[in-house]
Amino acid sequence: MNEQLAKPNVSFQKLVAIALVVAISVVLGVLAVYQIRKPVPYIQEVLALQGDAVQGHAIFQINCSGCHGIMADGNVGPSLKGVSARKSRARLIEQVISGQTPPMPKFQPSQKEMADLLGYLESL
Repeated sequence: MNEQLAKPNVSFQKLVAIALVVAISVVLGVLAVYQIRKPVPYIQEVLALQGDAVQGHAIFQINCSGCHGIMADGNVGPSLKGVSARKSRARLIEQVISGQTPPMPKFQPSQKEMADLLGYLESL
């Protein structure tokens, strides 16, 4: 009879352990999302600037047109027409500077150059 009482405790302990692991996983997941979404100072500085779309077009031609096409309509890389309607300003900046979408290289222009490039991308 003592063995029968011990078995439910083991099951209860397993359930508590599983619940604890799930709770910790959820907390870590929320923290990871917060860290990913937390704007870095570079992005905040770029967003505070007014970009010049004409200057941004020149930056685009030098650094981006080889893959995204001279008219930003795609080549090796995707078309960027209407990209600002699909992605937030912060996400566009992050996309350019991160290098997280191979084969796009990591590119970190000055804050003013990035603001200009952002101005151009928003004009597409």
